[in-house]
Amino acid sequence: MSTAAAFPAERTALVTGAASARGIGRVTAERLAGDGWAVAIADLDGSASKEVAAEISDTYGVKTFGVGMNVADVDQVNAGIDDIEANLPQLVAAVNIAGISNPTPYLDITPAEWDLVMAVNLRGPHFVTQRSARSMVKNGVGRIVNISSCSAPMGGGTYSKTAYSTAKAGIEGLTRATARELSPMGITVNAVAPGPIDTDIMGGTLSDERKVELAAGLLVGRVGTQADIASMINYLVKEETSFITGQTYDVNGGLQFR
Repeated sequence: MSTAAAFPAERTALVTGAASARGIGRVTAERLAGDGWAVAIADLDGSASKEVAAEISDTYGVKTFGVGMNVADVDQVNAGIDDIEANLPQLVAAVNIAGISNPTPYLDITPAEWDLVMAVNLRGPHFVTQRSARSMVKNGVGRIVNISSCSAPMGGGTYSKTAYSTAKAGIEGLTRATARELSPMGITVNAVAPGPIDTDIMGGTLSDERKVELAAGLLVGRVGTQADIASMINYLVKEETSFITGQTYDVNGGLQFR
């Protein structure tokens, strides 16, 4: 029987893709900082990561660290998390938010485009999860949260098309498989699948007309916000959620059920 270790008094959450001002990652990092987490900001833009980390530290009074990281590059991931662990408290949570969209129709997508989407959206979370879990296993406790999408069960239907939907379906498989392997060692792994959210991954800022169009298909009658997703992530990384693992949570305003 496995019993996870208690959370340390000081703990770090790594959030990838957290440097974009309008992104889910930035809002998630702020939400976690507001709950007392030390926060590591990892993004392709290292300068922006450091700037965001400094802003969050000033606002919330927590320890932060910003690092440049291409999540599709295993060497950068390993080196980046090494730096994070050298500068912040024990790594307890890893939130895989870094991702790219791709609206290219299936019949037109090139091998290079396909490979890039898979590298960032599927291989990247694998690299971050694997490296983070190696540290979490030593400490007997961890929380990993991946970002899927309503595109995974729907096969598209939003801004991005087949490559993106395929990668996000893979994320849900990765979530279940890693949960099966890691949960006996005190590490829970879950995913959040957002519906339409007003972020740049939807192809840029949504116009009022586009918001009305999208909201018409949602039971709650509005497009989602970054905070809607950050709230679910914040819940899943809590110490009290140790009995939840291998699940994908649809946060989509009632767009579809499964």
